[in-house]
Amino acid sequence: MLNSLRVVCSARAAVVRTSRLSSALLGHSLSSSLLSRGHTWSCSMAPLKDRGLSYHKSPSHSLRNFCTGQVHLNCWRCQQPLDKTPAFFCLSCEAVQPPEQGVSYFEIMACDHTFTLDSHKLQRRYLQLQRALHPDNFGQKSVTEQEFSESQSALVNKAYTTLLKPLSRGLYMLELQGMRIEEGTDSEADTEFLLELMEINEAVDEAQTPEEANKIGQDTKGKLADLTERIDAALREAELQTAKALLAQMKYHANIEEKVKEKLRDFM
Repeated sequence: MLNSLRVVCSARAAVVRTSRLSSALLGHSLSSSLLSRGHTWSCSMAPLKDRGLSYHKSPSHSLRNFCTGQVHLNCWRCQQPLDKTPAFFCLSCEAVQPPEQGVSYFEIMACDHTFTLDSHKLQRRYLQLQRALHPDNFGQKSVTEQEFSESQSALVNKAYTTLLKPLSRGLYMLELQGMRIEEGTDSEADTEFLLELMEINEAVDEAQTPEEANKIGQDTKGKLADLTERIDAALREAELQTAKALLAQMKYHANIEEKVKEKLRDFM
């Protein structure tokens, strides 16, 4: 009887210890917003054909139902068919259109549905869309167009910031497949792995010089690069559980990377 009680108490202590370690390591969340809403663009509204907006239809991998109503296939103003998805402007009357339901961020940003997307192409697409859709361009338009431009611009911002970083991109790809990594404790994290990360966090706190902090930062970048390759391979093979576990590890290392950056700022 006594031995049984000892086993139960040891198991409970291990669970509590793992939970506390996980909570401590996820003490602060990564910021997903890269650009403020107040940013302005100095550009003129060129005719639609000169804006260089291209459209890309990539296969949808979502297992969720994004649609809350019927998809709009006609222009809200002139009722002409919208033959592009996503349709930001009507090709007939050039009115800005409302965001479409069920369109993925990859479609909005004209990117291939892949974990290793072209970040330079992503940035070019972002700048291109914001030059055309930014609310500053619609100050003299109708209230409806102003509202649609604000919605479209905000959606483009969200799509861009989500796809820009590997971590948020991978989490979004899993979300499209109906999988989520909840914030807070990760009950599946290995205790030894969490202890290792706790030591790294303590090393960052105790770093006395920029060189010491930089060394930890470089080691962390190497681990993130390795995780990126492994996650890409897992997603390509549709090994979603493996990708989920690796992305959970990436979250911890990404937190350490941000902590190192904060430490380096303190040395300035």
